[in-house]
Amino acid sequence: MPFGACDCHAHVFNAASQLVPNRVYTPPDASLESYRHVLQTLGLSRGVIVQPSVYGTDNLATLAAVAEGGENYRAVVVVNEDVELHELQDLHAKGARGARVNALFQSDACLNDVQRLARTLSDATWHLQLLTDVSTIEDLEGFIRGLPVPVVFDHFGHIPAHLDTNHPGFRALLKLVGEGLAWVKLSGSYRLSAEDRPPYSDVTPFAHALISANPDQLVWASDWPHPHIRPPMPNDGALLDMLAEWAPSDAIRTQILVENPARLYGFDLPKPQE
Repeated sequence: MPFGACDCHAHVFNAASQLVPNRVYTPPDASLESYRHVLQTLGLSRGVIVQPSVYGTDNLATLAAVAEGGENYRAVVVVNEDVELHELQDLHAKGARGARVNALFQSDACLNDVQRLARTLSDATWHLQLLTDVSTIEDLEGFIRGLPVPVVFDHFGHIPAHLDTNHPGFRALLKLVGEGLAWVKLSGSYRLSAEDRPPYSDVTPFAHALISANPDQLVWASDWPHPHIRPPMPNDGALLDMLAEWAPSDAIRTQILVENPARLYGFDLPKPQE
């Protein structure tokens, strides 16, 4: 791994008392200590802890993990659409750099309701992270162009792999990425694939298309500990190995693993080791 490589999407589950009652799954414990072990094993040195849906807008567990992790960790939180700027500034001081809207998995969140949130995020110089299936949005391009903030799409835009890369929703995503108006996380292949084990080859064409469109707007993520999926559980090393097939170039992999996360999450670019 290049020095300073970052996993841009993982979760910590260690606060059962904070689980919301109307959640769609109940996670097992997944501690920061266990996540650190994963990063060390993979040769990664930075991580982004993303607030999971099961905690609602109570970000205490996510922020506690970032505080314990230190300067090499960032958070993406979940907030109400009427959040005030001073609240975001307080969260920023605790390591948060973006807010996630879950428009999937029976969420009450609606893409039509994010305009107010997006304006506040813009004032805080944050990004908006969307968990949504781009194949279901009729005018994805118009929607994203109308937002005043950078938009990051989880898990390849969550488009099912049985749909072709020529699907209008994915073509719109490619155009937005190509113009630098959207980011995409190369993550969660097992959520999209019809295959039950790596390398999830039916997702490879989507990865190649995104990298060809604009590698400046892509980051990689493990999605550890892989909550709310059908078995078998993916191996994190195999997931990272897939990036070498998607991006054979050392320079592009360094972009995706080091340079782009530094720009998106406000990390310092790492200095080469002595």
